Amino acid sequence: MTASTITAPKSGAGYRYLVVGLLAVVYTFNFMDRQILATLTEPIRKELGFSDTQMGLLGGLSFALFYTTFGIPVAWLCDRRRRVTIMAAACAIWSLATAGCGLAKTFLQMAVLRMTVGIGEAGGSPPSYSLISDYFPPKERGVGLAIYSLGVPLGSMLGTALGASVAADYGWRTAFFVVGLPGVVLALLMLLVIREPKRGGLDPLIDGASHAPAPPAFEVIGAFFANRTLLCVAISSALSAFVGYALLNWNVPMLMRIKGMSLKEVSHYYSVVLGLTGVVGTFSAGWLADKLSQKDRRWYAWISALAFCVTLFALAGIILAPTWQTTLIFIGFGALAANMYLAPALAVVQNAVPPGHRTMAGAILLFVLNLVGLGGGPTYVGFVSDKMKAAAGAHSLLYGYGALYPFVVLAIVAHLVAASSIARDKRIAEAV
Repeated sequence: MTASTITAPKSGAGYRYLVVGLLAVVYTFNFMDRQILATLTEPIRKELGFSDTQMGLLGGLSFALFYTTFGIPVAWLCDRRRRVTIMAAACAIWSLATAGCGLAKTFLQMAVLRMTVGIGEAGGSPPSYSLISDYFPPKERGVGLAIYSLGVPLGSMLGTALGASVAADYGWRTAFFVVGLPGVVLALLMLLVIREPKRGGLDPLIDGASHAPAPPAFEVIGAFFANRTLLCVAISSALSAFVGYALLNWNVPMLMRIKGMSLKEVSHYYSVVLGLTGVVGTFSAGWLADKLSQKDRRWYAWISALAFCVTLFALAGIILAPTWQTTLIFIGFGALAANMYLAPALAVVQNAVPPGHRTMAGAILLFVLNLVGLGGGPTYVGFVSDKMKAAAGAHSLLYGYGALYPFVVLAIVAHLVAASSIARDKRIAEAV
């Protein structure tokens, strides 16, 4: 087989970095809108009388069910229509719904608004993955997707810092308005700045063939789950996300409830640790995946397996540390490791499917990852905490953390299995 020469977009390298930079900013606000609920768990729980299980459902399952369910049809539409327009509309929806959370007075109202946030955010990441893959050639996609994925740690950091700071001074309801409303401006900016690139314009054409149009949704879904590599990557990513989202959603309540941290201290210290370690972990994982995969493709998964070995150590430190200052050190190691699976996984998925499958493939990965990880992780820890309250009191949340150990081990094993499959994947071999 021969592949055609890959050329850079006509708009130039500078513009593609402008595009991925703007998409990363949008993703940052996307994650700010997710993270703010976890940051404000304690004041919301105390004012509205919610249990840990209910807070876990609001931060996890109620959001994840709608985020994942709507992700598939939105991705199908994005493979056939102008992606930028759909993404801008989605950004406006999730931003307005986040602001609306500041008006909620009951669990049902808050749940409906979080579901709406999930519906909006379903139109964010999958089309962004597809756009980035049309601006960055295969050998540079790890870096491009890593830059975009910086929105996770940056959004987590800023959502925590801004949300906690505003809540401490003006109340948790005002914090939702401050974090949510700027997204409407970003939606307009996307329409003005981002041009729709040619689909598959940077991908090699095998034996002179042309890129096929987007196939029916059921065909892409079937092909995804029939592909051993994609299935392994989806499972390993889901287990990684189960642990990562559980920690992300419960770290602030744990620090405040058990370790004695205030909202102001959360804003000043925890947010910085979360942001810096997340940025380093996310970008270094994408950069390492691009470099090391040239020598051995299995590094796409080995990086994540090694990172989650660090999580075993970090989790023990979080549970046993006597002060919030010491706990923050171990949270830093955990955040660094927990952010190292996503960029390599995205690169594998985008390189392993034809251009016409990319948005759908990204949405399917997020469907599995978020339904299991975001839907299960926070709810699971909250459920264990509630069950242990009678015996452990305020420290019941630490039992939820301890209950994550089996999932960390399963994630390591799953990444090693994925590495074995990646080594035999012919399409990835052609891309790298």
